[in-house]
Amino acid sequence: MDIWSGRTDHLENRTSFRYHQIVELEKMEALKSIGETCVIIGFESEEGVRRNKGQLGAAKAPNAIRSELAKLPWKLSNEKRLADIGTIECIGNDLEKAQQQLGEVVNKVLDKKMTPIILGGGHETAYGHYLGVRNHVGIEAKLGIINIDAHFDLRPYDEQTSSGTMFRQILEQDENSSYFVLGIQRYGNTQELFNRADELDVQYILEEDMHYGQMTQVKKEIEKFIQENDWIMLTLCTDVLNAAFAPGVSAPSPFGLDPSIVRAIIKTVTSHEKVLSFDISEVNPMMDENNRTVKLGAYLTNEAITSFLGGRKNDTST
Repeated sequence: MDIWSGRTDHLENRTSFRYHQIVELEKMEALKSIGETCVIIGFESEEGVRRNKGQLGAAKAPNAIRSELAKLPWKLSNEKRLADIGTIECIGNDLEKAQQQLGEVVNKVLDKKMTPIILGGGHETAYGHYLGVRNHVGIEAKLGIINIDAHFDLRPYDEQTSSGTMFRQILEQDENSSYFVLGIQRYGNTQELFNRADELDVQYILEEDMHYGQMTQVKKEIEKFIQENDWIMLTLCTDVLNAAFAPGVSAPSPFGLDPSIVRAIIKTVTSHEKVLSFDISEVNPMMDENNRTVKLGAYLTNEAITSFLGGRKNDTST
């Protein structure tokens, strides 16, 4: 409750409520499937970032993002719910165990017909996220992964996995998965990684092709990818954002996306019923300036929650 706190304008009038007044703090076992519900899961890990030789500090993001979410106005109707079931912690260097635990919790939330909202952590969060979604939908379903990211994260994992290997792991181990990356930095990835992306049939759009005048075409490509798959999971690596807006990330970029572009993508993707879940990763409070990146991360998470609970497209009728 120290984290979920903020200004209180009214104690009874729900139209004056903020997140901290409506969030339900529950244990996983106590969650009840009543109405449409988003469930926050923290993933306190930066072991993958450490293995990938990145800047540490992302493990502090889950609670930091919660504290900023807590202050935002709650705009949804009474039957829409938000629960927080706590945080999974990566103990020592045992990343694989933590990812497995995250997958188990994500699967349980989905089985209860609720929507997981995962606050990472390093982007190794996405692999645990994937494990839960895949277990829920079954091995035969076509699972599409949409990643808003400056990097492919297709590095080799022969020696060990990291925050830079997850999507190669998935594509090489799961023949019914497909991968679409939005915001790829031309000079943030080696040519070998571009070659690997082509070998693995990765779809991607470069950051330089994602400006305001081109968003109609970008949205068409997103819609096409969604229609080609049975289910979708959405993951956001905040290093995709321009460092002028998001200095507190593990790998800041001067040529990143404008937050309004990322916001539009999140709203476009999460408006579909096929989209099961969302994670945000790589916010690094230790590198932030005046809490700007943490606050931006909370606002983008709010966009996902609001879209998930605010009325969505029925993909079977389109």
